[in-house]
Amino acid sequence: MRLMPFVLAAVALVPVTARSQTPADSAGIRSAALDYIEGWYTGNAERMERGLHPELAKRIVRTMPSGRSIIEQMGAATLIGYTRLGGGRNTPPDRQRKDVRILDIFEGAASARVDAADWVDFLHLARWNGQWRIVNVLWEMRPQPAAPAPGR
Repeated sequence: MRLMPFVLAAVALVPVTARSQTPADSAGIRSAALDYIEGWYTGNAERMERGLHPELAKRIVRTMPSGRSIIEQMGAATLIGYTRLGGGRNTPPDRQRKDVRILDIFEGAASARVDAADWVDFLHLARWNGQWRIVNVLWEMRPQPAAPAPGR
């Protein structure tokens, strides 16, 4: 056991080669994000599935009328199923926002933001078997404009 500090010190001295971000990484991340949002708008379940990791967790925090917060969540199969049922096909083309911003990339992990019609998605992506896939989504609904008061 007296060798343990020496082994740890030797491991710490081994150079670690970090894989730098490439244009292919950025393109792969953007492609996964667009498969996700454009798949939703077109009701294309195959395209949605292509952008997702099979163990996707998509979550939103909702505040109940009592003021208590809850987390609603769905997995990849549920999201793909909703997409297959029509997804966002009823969203008029002029409202179909699909702005993708890559926020950060490190090795095989990335964060991106998708600004959609009525919500904002924060994506965590991973390089999975050589392809970028969405692993987590945390999303928020955009505030809706207040309806005019009756009689106005």
